Formats: sequence, structure tokens, C-alpha cells
Amino acid sequence: MVRQNGNDQDWLQRMWYGNSASRFLLMPLSLIFSAVVSLRRWLYRIGVLKSYRMSVPVVVVGNITVGGTGKTPIAIWLAQELKIRGHNPGIVSRGYGGKVGRTAIEATAFSSPDTVGDEAILIASRSRCPVFVHPDRVAAARAAIDSGVDIVIADDGLQHYRLARDYEIAVLDGLRGTGNGLLLPAGPLREPMERLQFVDRVLVQTEGQDVDVPFLRRLADRSSSAFALVPKQLRELNGMASRPLGEFSGKTVHAVAAIGNPTRFFRMLESHGMRVIPHAYRDHLQLTGKHLAFGDRLPIVMTEKDAVKCGGLSVDNCWYVPVTVKFPNAGRSNWLEELNKFLLQKKEELCPSVHSTS
Repeated sequence: MVRQNGNDQDWLQRMWYGNSASRFLLMPLSLIFSAVVSLRRWLYRIGVLKSYRMSVPVVVVGNITVGGTGKTPIAIWLAQELKIRGHNPGIVSRGYGGKVGRTAIEATAFSSPDTVGDEAILIASRSRCPVFVHPDRVAAARAAIDSGVDIVIADDGLQHYRLARDYEIAVLDGLRGTGNGLLLPAGPLREPMERLQFVDRVLVQTEGQDVDVPFLRRLADRSSSAFALVPKQLRELNGMASRPLGEFSGKTVHAVAAIGNPTRFFRMLESHGMRVIPHAYRDHLQLTGKHLAFGDRLPIVMTEKDAVKCGGLSVDNCWYVPVTVKFPNAGRSNWLEELNKFLLQKKEELCPSVHSTS
């Protein structure tokens, strides 16, 4: 059983992804939320609420559910792939968990998570692209463009309609799918399932045999691809040492995760032979030494996203696990090249001297 460590949201998970009858109590609120979501999208569609189009192509990577689906690793992977193809992409992030202030700022690998949030630091260190942070993605995108980027990738911006986009990618969890299919708060959906009919590409994170086949079958009419997050190795939190995951096989470890879907991280460690003592914390929680004080000498293993918040802590025998995005051989080439071609054409259409964002 996953230990929630004072943040008991287990009842939400049972309601969203199980058969809990509690959902019926919250369905009136979900109906209200659905009406608000639909009204807001309609107001943007007819122009009452204004979307701002950038002078460079904008690609949005997001999801329609609450919780971790792998969108940030996909945003990092996509930026790296576009750099290989000669583009100069920049990434914009809300900076959840940070306090940016009134103007967008650039995040680096050395930024404070208290200012820009944990995800922005991870994105900057892994992508090696310009990363700009602000709750208003339009402000962040403008700052990125001013820095010289020629493509903007918006991490977790699917519902941020103020920023006009040229290409949308929705990332889903292949195991959990869309849960009970209800909108917040009775279910995990931020928008109705029908929203997927309007995105350009659906990417589904899978773990091999645990894929929810009926869920994927419902996406058969959409352009979809499966991918996996593959762990590379274990890296020491406060040092340069690295170890293959197999070296920890058979060992009992404290697994720490303050992410949207900690159970997936715990299963990944178990799949590599570790005996896991799970410690699940609230997503984006700023971990302290207190959260990692377990009173024994067992190894502590955490996610890379959590590690960026713990760099200043003095914790012995503490490790983190970087992951990389992997597509099946035939799962990425066609759509990625199609996207690249689309972005090249879009850049040709956009005149640099015309700034439609003013």
C-alpha cells in the first residue's frame, strides 16, 4: 500500500479510478464544472475571450486528466528532437509551486524551485533549451520569442486557450486512462473526453502488459502513438556517482515521489527487482530533510523531478532515477517527421516583421 504521508488523497484515487459510490455525491459539482469549461471554450471560439497568436509556431503538450501522464518528459524529448532537426525551440511553463512575480523569467538548471517551480528546473537542465516561466503562457511565450527561439513548446498548456496554438499533443496514461470518465471533482477529467477529437496527436504512456486495451481501442479513430518512460540508471543526489539499476535489485529501498502518479514510479522500481517501501507526497511538494528521515540506513530512491528540489539537502545514500522517452521503432518516425514538415511550412508562412502578439 502506498503511504500518503499526511496527504491522504487515496479516496480521490478510489473515486476517480475505481468504483467508489462517492462520485455520485460530487456529480452536481461536476456538471457545473462541465458547463463552465464548455462556456469558456465557446467564448474563446467566438472571440469574446481573446487568444493571442505568436510570431513563431506554438506546440502545446498537455493532458485532459489530473495527475502525471508523462507530458513534461514528452516536452523535453520533443525539444531535443526539434533541435536535432535544426530548429531553435524554447519551452514555456506555468512554474507550478514557484512564485515568479509579474514578469516572465528564464529558468535554468541553477534556479530556485521556490521561484520557478521544480518542473521548470528539470526541463531546463534536461532540454538545454531556453525555458521561460509565468502563469500567463502568453507572457512566457513572448519572453521566449524575444530571446530568439523560433518554436514555442508549451508544457501543460492544453487548457490555456489565451495562448493560440498551431499543434496540440495530448498525453494520456495507458493504464489509468480517463478513469471514471467524469469531470472534476467527481472524476479526473479537466475537459470532456470529446476534447481529444480536436488535438493533432494523442500520445499514450504504456508499461507493456499493463496497457488498458479497451481504453486504447476507443482512441483508434485518433492519431495516436504509444511511448514508455525508460529509466537510465541511478544517480547519487549529492555526488557524481552513478549505478546501474540492476545493482539495487534485491535491495529494500525507501521510494520517494512527490509527483502526480507516484504509483507508476514505485512499480518501475519493483520491475527492476527492488523491494519498495513507498512514500507518496503531494505533487510539487518541497521536500525537506524531515521527509527523508526514515530512521534507518536503507537507500532512498526518488524521481528526478524531486531531486531538483533536494540538491541542498545533506542526505546519505540518496539516489534519483532519470528517465528517457522511448517510442517503438515504428511509433514515432512518421508523425514526428510530419510535425517537423508542418513546423517548417508554418515558419515560412509567418513573417518575422509582423508581430501579431502586440
